[in-house]
Amino acid sequence: MNYSQLYAEFFPFWDKLNEEDRDFLCLNSSLEHFEKEQPVHNNTGCSGLYIVKSGKLRLYMLSDEGKEITLYRLSPGDICMLSASCVLNSITFDVYIDAEIPSECYMINGYAFNTVSERVPEVKIFALETAVQRFSDVMWIMQQIVFMSFDKRLAIFLLDECASNGTDFVAMTHEQIARHLGTAREVVTRMLRHFTADGIVEVTRKGIKIADKNKLRGIAL
Repeated sequence: MNYSQLYAEFFPFWDKLNEEDRDFLCLNSSLEHFEKEQPVHNNTGCSGLYIVKSGKLRLYMLSDEGKEITLYRLSPGDICMLSASCVLNSITFDVYIDAEIPSECYMINGYAFNTVSERVPEVKIFALETAVQRFSDVMWIMQQIVFMSFDKRLAIFLLDECASNGTDFVAMTHEQIARHLGTAREVVTRMLRHFTADGIVEVTRKGIKIADKNKLRGIAL
Protein backbone atom coordinates (compact mmCIF):
# COMPACT_ATOMS: atom_id res chain seq x y z
CA MET A 1 0.00 0.00 0.00
CA ASN A 2 1.37 3.41 -1.01
CA TYR A 3 0.43 5.37 2.10
CA SER A 4 2.50 8.37 1.05
CA GLN A 5 0.44 8.86 -2.10
CA LEU A 6 -2.78 8.43 -0.11
CA TYR A 7 -1.79 10.92 2.59
CA ALA A 8 -0.70 13.47 0.00
CA GLU A 9 -4.37 13.57 -1.06
CA PHE A 10 -5.79 13.89 2.46
CA PHE A 11 -3.27 15.98 4.38
CA PRO A 12 -2.50 19.58 3.32
CA PHE A 13 0.61 19.46 5.50
CA TRP A 14 2.15 16.46 3.72
CA ASP A 15 4.54 18.52 1.60
CA LYS A 16 5.71 20.33 4.76
CA LEU A 17 7.10 17.11 6.24
CA ASN A 18 10.64 15.94 5.67
CA GLU A 19 11.25 12.46 4.27
CA GLU A 20 11.99 11.02 7.71
CA ASP A 21 8.64 12.13 9.15
CA ARG A 22 6.75 10.90 6.11
CA ASP A 23 8.39 7.48 6.36
CA PHE A 24 7.72 7.39 10.11
CA LEU A 25 3.97 7.97 9.63
CA CYS A 26 3.77 5.48 6.79
CA LEU A 27 5.57 2.80 8.81
CA ASN A 28 3.06 3.37 11.63
CA SER A 29 0.05 3.00 9.34
CA SER A 30 -2.23 0.05 8.75
CA LEU A 31 -5.49 -0.91 7.08
CA GLU A 32 -8.01 -1.99 9.72
CA HIS A 33 -11.22 -3.96 9.14
CA PHE A 34 -14.21 -3.72 11.49
CA GLU A 35 -17.33 -5.84 11.54
CA LYS A 36 -20.79 -4.35 12.07
CA GLU A 37 -21.10 -2.80 15.57
CA GLN A 38 -17.48 -3.65 16.39
CA PRO A 39 -15.82 -1.02 18.61
CA VAL A 40 -13.25 1.13 16.84
CA HIS A 41 -12.41 3.27 19.86
CA ASN A 42 -13.73 2.92 23.41
CA ASN A 43 -11.96 5.87 25.04
CA THR A 44 -9.16 3.72 26.47
CA GLY A 45 -5.92 5.31 25.34
CA CYS A 46 -5.00 6.98 22.09
CA SER A 47 -6.17 4.73 19.25
CA GLY A 48 -4.99 6.90 16.40
CA LEU A 49 -6.19 8.86 13.42
CA TYR A 50 -8.62 7.05 11.12
CA ILE A 51 -9.47 7.71 7.47
CA VAL A 52 -12.62 5.87 6.44
CA LYS A 53 -11.99 3.82 3.30
CA SER A 54 -15.37 2.09 3.18
CA GLY A 55 -18.40 1.65 5.42
CA LYS A 56 -19.57 4.03 8.12
CA LEU A 57 -18.41 4.90 11.64
CA ARG A 58 -20.65 6.18 14.43
CA LEU A 59 -19.30 8.48 17.15
CA TYR A 60 -21.35 8.70 20.32
CA MET A 61 -21.33 9.58 24.00
CA LEU A 62 -22.42 7.23 26.76
CA SER A 63 -24.12 8.35 29.98
CA ASP A 64 -23.51 6.79 33.40
CA GLU A 65 -26.86 5.01 32.98
CA GLY A 66 -25.73 3.49 29.68
CA LYS A 67 -27.80 5.75 27.41
CA GLU A 68 -26.18 6.54 24.05
CA ILE A 69 -26.43 9.68 21.94
CA THR A 70 -24.97 9.83 18.44
CA LEU A 71 -22.77 12.88 17.86
CA TYR A 72 -22.10 12.31 14.18
CA ARG A 73 -21.20 9.64 11.64
CA LEU A 74 -18.29 9.30 9.24
CA SER A 75 -18.47 8.07 5.65
CA PRO A 76 -15.75 7.10 3.13
CA GLY A 77 -13.20 9.89 2.77
CA ASP A 78 -13.91 11.35 6.22
CA ILE A 79 -11.18 11.69 8.85
CA CYS A 80 -11.72 10.74 12.49
CA MET A 81 -9.53 12.82 14.78
CA LEU A 82 -11.29 12.45 18.16
CA SER A 83 -9.90 8.91 18.50
CA ALA A 84 -6.40 10.44 18.69
CA SER A 85 -6.77 11.84 22.20
CA CYS A 86 -3.01 12.15 22.69
CA VAL A 87 -2.96 14.71 19.87
CA LEU A 88 -6.02 16.58 21.16
CA ASN A 89 -5.31 16.50 24.88
CA SER A 90 -7.65 19.45 25.42
CA ILE A 91 -10.60 17.16 24.56
CA THR A 92 -11.77 15.92 27.95
CA PHE A 93 -15.14 14.26 27.25
CA ASP A 94 -15.45 10.53 26.56
CA VAL A 95 -16.06 9.55 22.94
CA TYR A 96 -16.90 6.06 21.71
CA ILE A 97 -16.69 4.92 18.09
CA ASP A 98 -18.29 1.85 16.51
CA ALA A 99 -18.50 0.57 12.97
CA GLU A 100 -22.14 1.02 12.00
CA ILE A 101 -21.71 -1.40 9.08
CA PRO A 102 -18.69 -3.49 7.99
CA SER A 103 -15.96 -0.90 7.47
CA GLU A 104 -12.33 -0.49 6.49
CA CYS A 105 -10.17 2.38 7.71
CA TYR A 106 -6.63 3.54 7.22
CA MET A 107 -5.14 4.12 10.66
CA ILE A 108 -2.09 6.12 11.75
CA ASN A 109 -0.87 5.19 15.22
CA GLY A 110 -1.84 7.99 17.61
CA TYR A 111 1.51 8.35 19.30
CA ALA A 112 3.32 8.42 15.96
CA PHE A 113 0.99 11.14 14.68
CA ASN A 114 1.42 13.06 17.94
CA THR A 115 5.21 12.81 17.76
CA VAL A 116 5.22 14.41 14.31
CA SER A 117 2.63 17.02 15.33
CA GLU A 118 4.89 18.18 18.16
CA ARG A 119 7.68 18.79 15.64
CA VAL A 120 5.62 20.27 12.81
CA PRO A 121 3.12 23.03 13.71
CA GLU A 122 1.12 22.51 10.50
CA VAL A 123 0.24 18.98 11.63
CA LYS A 124 -1.04 20.20 15.01
CA ILE A 125 -3.05 22.95 13.31
CA PHE A 126 -4.60 20.43 10.93
CA ALA A 127 -5.58 18.17 13.84
CA LEU A 128 -7.25 21.02 15.72
CA GLU A 129 -9.03 22.37 12.65
CA THR A 130 -10.35 18.91 11.76
CA ALA A 131 -11.74 18.44 15.27
CA VAL A 132 -13.27 21.93 15.37
CA GLN A 133 -15.08 21.36 12.07
CA ARG A 134 -16.89 18.43 13.67
CA PHE A 135 -17.96 20.41 16.70
CA SER A 136 -20.59 22.16 14.59
CA ASP A 137 -22.21 18.72 14.18
CA VAL A 138 -21.97 18.13 17.93
CA MET A 139 -23.52 21.53 18.73
CA TRP A 140 -26.39 20.80 16.32
CA ILE A 141 -27.14 17.61 18.24
CA MET A 142 -26.98 19.44 21.58
CA GLN A 143 -29.31 22.13 20.23
CA GLN A 144 -31.84 19.46 19.24
CA ILE A 145 -31.71 17.80 22.67
CA VAL A 146 -32.08 21.03 24.63
CA PHE A 147 -34.48 23.07 22.51
CA MET A 148 -36.51 20.74 20.25
CA SER A 149 -39.51 18.55 20.96
CA PHE A 150 -39.03 14.85 20.32
CA ASP A 151 -41.43 14.70 17.37
CA LYS A 152 -39.31 17.31 15.59
CA ARG A 153 -36.07 15.50 16.43
CA LEU A 154 -37.44 12.20 15.14
CA ALA A 155 -38.71 13.84 11.95
CA ILE A 156 -35.29 15.41 11.30
CA PHE A 157 -33.58 12.08 11.91
CA LEU A 158 -35.85 10.16 9.53
CA LEU A 159 -35.46 12.79 6.80
CA ASP A 160 -31.67 12.82 7.20
CA GLU A 161 -31.54 9.02 6.95
CA CYS A 162 -33.65 9.03 3.79
CA ALA A 163 -31.47 11.72 2.24
CA SER A 164 -28.31 9.81 3.15
CA ASN A 165 -29.59 6.52 1.71
CA GLY A 166 -31.41 7.97 -1.28
CA THR A 167 -34.64 6.12 -0.40
CA ASP A 168 -37.90 6.66 1.47
CA PHE A 169 -37.16 3.76 3.80
CA VAL A 170 -35.21 3.69 7.08
CA ALA A 171 -33.98 0.14 7.76
CA MET A 172 -33.56 0.51 11.52
CA THR A 173 -35.21 -0.94 14.60
CA HIS A 174 -36.82 1.29 17.20
CA GLU A 175 -33.95 0.40 19.53
CA GLN A 176 -31.35 1.58 17.00
CA ILE A 177 -33.16 4.87 16.47
CA ALA A 178 -33.41 5.35 20.23
CA ARG A 179 -29.64 4.88 20.59
CA HIS A 180 -29.01 7.52 17.94
CA LEU A 181 -31.35 10.00 19.60
CA GLY A 182 -30.38 9.32 23.20
CA THR A 183 -33.79 8.18 24.39
CA ALA A 184 -35.72 5.02 25.29
CA ARG A 185 -37.10 2.60 22.71
CA GLU A 186 -40.60 3.10 24.13
CA VAL A 187 -40.41 6.83 23.38
CA VAL A 188 -39.54 6.13 19.74
CA THR A 189 -42.29 3.51 19.43
CA ARG A 190 -44.90 5.86 20.90
CA MET A 191 -43.99 8.72 18.54
CA LEU A 192 -43.95 6.43 15.50
CA ARG A 193 -47.47 5.33 16.43
CA HIS A 194 -48.55 8.98 16.28
CA PHE A 195 -46.81 9.39 12.91
CA THR A 196 -48.52 6.22 11.64
CA ALA A 197 -51.96 7.41 12.80
CA ASP A 198 -51.39 10.68 10.92
CA GLY A 199 -50.43 8.81 7.74
CA ILE A 200 -46.83 10.05 7.81
CA VAL A 201 -45.02 6.70 8.10
CA GLU A 202 -45.67 3.00 7.79
CA VAL A 203 -43.90 0.78 10.31
CA THR A 204 -42.91 -2.72 9.17
CA ARG A 205 -40.70 -5.47 10.55
CA LYS A 206 -37.89 -4.36 8.27
CA GLY A 207 -38.02 -0.68 9.20
CA ILE A 208 -39.93 2.52 8.56
CA LYS A 209 -41.34 3.67 5.23
CA ILE A 210 -42.00 7.37 4.78
CA ALA A 211 -45.56 7.64 3.44
CA ASP A 212 -45.90 11.44 3.41
CA LYS A 213 -42.59 13.25 3.23
CA ASN A 214 -44.23 16.69 3.05
CA LYS A 215 -46.00 16.16 6.38
CA LEU A 216 -42.73 14.91 7.87
CA ARG A 217 -40.92 18.02 6.62
CA GLY A 218 -43.66 20.13 8.16
CA ILE A 219 -42.92 18.63 11.58
CA ALA A 220 -39.17 19.04 11.09
CA LEU A 221 -39.39 22.78 10.25
